[in-house]
Amino acid sequence: MKTFRRIGVLTSGGDAPGMNAAIRAVTRAALSKGIEVMAIYRGYQGLIDGDVAPLSLRDVSNTINKGGTMLYSARCPEFKTEEGMKKAIATCEKYHIDGIVALGGDGTFRGATDLSMRGIPCVGIPCTIDNDITATDNAIGYDTAMNTVIDNVDKLRDTGESHARCNVVEVMGRDAGDIALSTAIASGATAAVIPEFPFDQDALLNKMQLSRALGKRNFIVIVSEGMGADYGPALAERIDKETGIETRFIRLAHIVRGGNPNLRDRVMATEMGAFAVDCLLEGHSNIVICERHGRIKAKDIRFALILDRIYKNRLKEGDLEGFSQEELEEMHDVAAGKRARMQKLYEIENRVNI
Repeated sequence: MKTFRRIGVLTSGGDAPGMNAAIRAVTRAALSKGIEVMAIYRGYQGLIDGDVAPLSLRDVSNTINKGGTMLYSARCPEFKTEEGMKKAIATCEKYHIDGIVALGGDGTFRGATDLSMRGIPCVGIPCTIDNDITATDNAIGYDTAMNTVIDNVDKLRDTGESHARCNVVEVMGRDAGDIALSTAIASGATAAVIPEFPFDQDALLNKMQLSRALGKRNFIVIVSEGMGADYGPALAERIDKETGIETRFIRLAHIVRGGNPNLRDRVMATEMGAFAVDCLLEGHSNIVICERHGRIKAKDIRFALILDRIYKNRLKEGDLEGFSQEELEEMHDVAAGKRARMQKLYEIENRVNI
């Protein structure tokens, strides 16, 4: 088993509330076992550039409640090249970094796999407000992001009620409709428009006109950004024109990423961070820490990445090679389970929110 003297921690991709709580947990869990911790700033770009520094107990004090990432983040196309990979490994050798805990989404995990294959053990922690890592029921930042949406939509409803308006609200989520669907249910929105299911605009207009005839003054329609940048504005224009209901379009954009993490994300980030360190020191590598049915578990990163492709119908030739029959059945079961949950929530939203 590899002997660890020093590990690195980095954040990559989009920031998410709770990242700092996870960094704090990784740092203190490692230090408690006599393992030094190096901050790797600006993700894989910082690893290439040697932008690293030691982390002490006090360096992560008063960070559990902060949004964003104290280690910063950056896109790094160079890391996808062999030359970039050599520079990253050279940094690990120079600073005696024996393993890395990488916080982020699927792109972060692909980078962690590349490092693991070249002798640098890596453990991934899912941090993405989109919640589009199928292997985990919840990713760090998702719950806080939804509460941020709810807070803003509640405010919009106040003014919508005052002026008898409709607000079409676009929320982040990339290609996933998780945020849009859950917040639509929680905010009592008239509709959730998400890429996972076809949407009938004519039915929405009829529903709104019927509700207005029954005395409803304000309407909320939640649209996932996965529908495309033009979808929300065009839908708002159509509602206004064809129903006579004054309609405004609002794009919450990156405000959904910001803010202090809530209790759920702080606890999950702390638990995942400590668990990641334990896994790394026990000799595990190329794994991602997941929450499944309320329990924290480790899954092979390739398993997680291919499971994502199964769920999103993006399988490529050869993707399923090397997996056992049991693993394949598990991946299909997990994907089918998430589809079924989304379908059930979508049906409930349409039935209850009128």
